[in-house]
Amino acid sequence: MIVSKRIVLHFPGRLVEKPIVYRLIKDYELELNILKASIIPDEEGLMVLELRGEQANYDNGIKYLAKAGVRIQSLGQNVLRNETRCTHCGACITICPTGAFELDHATRYVTFNDDKCIACGLCLKACPPRAMELHF
Repeated sequence: MIVSKRIVLHFPGRLVEKPIVYRLIKDYELELNILKASIIPDEEGLMVLELRGEQANYDNGIKYLAKAGVRIQSLGQNVLRNETRCTHCGACITICPTGAFELDHATRYVTFNDDKCIACGLCLKACPPRAMELHF
């Protein structure tokens, strides 16, 4: 059975220079899509990934990450837009790292594509009318 899951990986400084993600592809035959990454050499790393593959390979890949010392967090939260509060000001467009918000030039309305959203929470802080909400 093929599974596809979004996870957040937190790398300690000692692992930042190691080919951890490469091993997921090569040894566990997992497909991955890097949704967000922030790496500070010798300090820490954070990656938001979408992993896809056979259930057994996925499980073994997760075990490998844990054994290597990577902290794994399930992306079990969603960002939703409260349509009645949204004023379509566009503050979210410039802050979103994945381009989940787009301006429709004809109507001047901001559209939100939740499939592109990685639930980083930046739009929550940037939204003046507080129309963006985090749901677990």
